[in-house]
Amino acid sequence: MNDRTRRAFVAGLLITAGTIGAVQAGSVEDLLAGDFNWTTDTVILKPDPSKMPPATPEWSQVKDPSVVYYQNRWHLFCSILREVPEDVSGRLRVGYMSFSDWKDAQATQWRFINLYHPGDFIGYHGAPQVFHFTPQNKWYLVYQLADKSRGLPYGPYYSTTAHIGDPTSWTMPKSLHTPAAGNEGLDHWVICDDAYAYHFWTSLNGTLWMVRTQLATFPHSGWTSPAIVKQNANLFEASHTYRIKGLDKYLTIAVNGDSPRFYQAYIADHLTGPWTDLAATANRPFAGLSNVTWATGQWAMEIDHGELIRKGHDEKLEIDPNDLRFVFQSRTLNGGWDYRLGMLTSTHTSVSVASAGDVLGQRDLSIETPYGQDPLQVNTSGKAGGLECEPLKAGCLGAACGGGQSNICI
Repeated sequence: MNDRTRRAFVAGLLITAGTIGAVQAGSVEDLLAGDFNWTTDTVILKPDPSKMPPATPEWSQVKDPSVVYYQNRWHLFCSILREVPEDVSGRLRVGYMSFSDWKDAQATQWRFINLYHPGDFIGYHGAPQVFHFTPQNKWYLVYQLADKSRGLPYGPYYSTTAHIGDPTSWTMPKSLHTPAAGNEGLDHWVICDDAYAYHFWTSLNGTLWMVRTQLATFPHSGWTSPAIVKQNANLFEASHTYRIKGLDKYLTIAVNGDSPRFYQAYIADHLTGPWTDLAATANRPFAGLSNVTWATGQWAMEIDHGELIRKGHDEKLEIDPNDLRFVFQSRTLNGGWDYRLGMLTSTHTSVSVASAGDVLGQRDLSIETPYGQDPLQVNTSGKAGGLECEPLKAGCLGAACGGGQSNICI
């Protein structure tokens, strides 16, 4: 590439990066204003008995997704159910699959996480959350469990592994802490800041609870007494809390129990609150039927228990306001208990510039989105194709300079 061509190419990237900055600023403004709008396509994952361990009756529901992107692969954990009485062993399992692209999810084989010894009665467990806990260099799987046969009362439990890609490597369940009788809650969620680990849960009565412990004592001890951090008459279940990238703020989303179900959102400066309503009504939800556009026709009855796609995979659970995607569960319009998964994409999600090194290094210009989907990927390494890269700051909004950095290689 000669100097003239190189200058023209860099100028084009600068223009494109400036456009991205404007989109990022708008995305932050919309988030802080509680203005959410989404698009979605067809079902991304439904039960396929041929991809699951044999069972009679067959597995019929995929629910409660938790997902991270690690080492160029998605790692998805879900509750997998079949329609049998509650006293039947193995009615509900935690399923795992890994794939490089969401379009491959339906064809991927499920593996079950064995939280029981061979021959054990397999009791109730589900609603997983996965994250990597950096201070211990371990992966954590947090879930709800009850097993009278092993003397395990209903409550929050966890397992750990050093290898997220090995579903056989998870440890046997251990209690996260002992909840007060009558306040065992459900859909347990852990997030950390620089000093503490916080455990949030709901109790199906409009109440969001929180306890915390220091990072040094997580998960074994030091938990505070339960505190009510939010009350709302319709706050129901599946509360998930995230740190907003580029802002000193946190976002909690939770299912509203009205029919059809939808997600409401609250925002706070600290994980201890106070939590302020951000988008918490059916007419102005975080994610609901009223703010979703269906590209190929509506298939979902509701927007139910889901997980925002995170920027990383560690315990701080950071999300990028410029790349909001939400994996959710829903029943279909058939009206049965046929739960499956879809994905919402914010209408403000921005595309980014492909690595300049891919062009200047005379490689093909790949079109990929962040995390390995479609289009255009930013290089943030500081080097690309062996060339020195000059960082270009993305758009800023007031004192909050969020978003990543695009690299222009010259």
